[in-house]
Amino acid sequence: MERLRDAKALDDLPPLTQIIVQGWKRHSPVDCLIISPALELMGRQPVNELPLRNKAKRYRLFLSESLAGKHPGVGESTPMPLSSSRGVVLDRIQPAVEVLDTFRYATATEDDTVIRIDTTAFENGGTLTIDIQIGRGALVGSFDLFPDDSALQTEGTPQNALAQAWGIQPGETGTITYRFDKGQIFQLRATGGWVNQEGGINAFRAQISVQ
Repeated sequence: MERLRDAKALDDLPPLTQIIVQGWKRHSPVDCLIISPALELMGRQPVNELPLRNKAKRYRLFLSESLAGKHPGVGESTPMPLSSSRGVVLDRIQPAVEVLDTFRYATATEDDTVIRIDTTAFENGGTLTIDIQIGRGALVGSFDLFPDDSALQTEGTPQNALAQAWGIQPGETGTITYRFDKGQIFQLRATGGWVNQEGGINAFRAQISVQ
C-alpha cells in the first residue's frame, strides 16, 4: 500500500497494477481482466457490456476464449497511450495522451506535480483540452495551466494561470480548455487545492488532447 501511495508515474507502480491500469477500458465502472502468470493481458470484459440475456453464457465464452489465447476485448477500443513521465508531446500523429500521476498539498514548489505539455507541432494553434479524473483519496484536486516560462506560486490565487479547474472532489471529474494561436509548451500544475490538507496524497488521471 505504501508503494502505491508513493507512486509518481505508471512505471513506479507494481507490475500487476500497471497491467490493470493499462487494461482498464475508459469510462467502464467494472472490468473483468484475465491476466496470465507472466503478466500478459489475455482478456478484457467490461461488465456493463455483457448482454442482459444469456449473461452467464457470454461470460463463460469470454473465459474460454481468454484461456484459448484469443485475447477477447484486448485491443478493442484501445485506450490512448498512457504516459509514465512528466513530459507529454502531442502532434498530428498522436494528438492525445493519458497521464496517470499523483498530487499532494504543496507547501513549496518542489512539492508540486508539474506536467510539461509540448504542443509546438501545432504551428497554427488549436484547442488544448485536459479532462481530469480524481482518485478516491481524501485530497481535493486543483489544477492550473501555465505558460512554460511561468514561475509557479504556492500561496494565494495564481495570477498568471491561463486556465484552471479548482476544487475537484475525490471521485469527480473536471476539465480545462484553452485555445492557443501558436504551438507552445505549457505547464499543468496539480496540487491539493487551496485548503490545508498537508500530508495528504491522491491520484489523478488526465486525458490531454489537442484539436
